[in-house]
Amino acid sequence: MAETTEPMEREALTRLDEAVGRMMDELELLRGRVRRAEAQARDAQALLRRFSEGDDDPAQQHDRMMALEEENRELRERLEKGREGIERLLARIRFLEEEG
Repeated sequence: MAETTEPMEREALTRLDEAVGRMMDELELLRGRVRRAEAQARDAQALLRRFSEGDDDPAQQHDRMMALEEENRELRERLEKGREGIERLLARIRFLEEEG
C-alpha cells in the first residue's frame, strides 16, 4: 500500500509546489502594480494639493494657455508674412540676375 501512495504523494507535492510557484509569481506582479498605483496616487494627491492651495489656479492656467495660443497664432502669421517677403525679394533678385 505504501508503494502506491508514494508516487501519488510525490505528484501531489509537485503539483502543490507548481501552484505555490504560480501564486508567488502572481503575488510579485500584484505587488508591482500596487507600488505603481501608490506612486500615481501620491502624484495625484500632490497635484491636487497644489491646485487646492492656490499655487496653480486652473482658471489662471487656462487664461495663460489661451494667451499663449493667441501669441502662437500671431507668430505664425508673422512668420508667414516674413516668408512671403523673402519670396518677393528672391524673385526680384532672380529677375535682376536674369536682366544683368
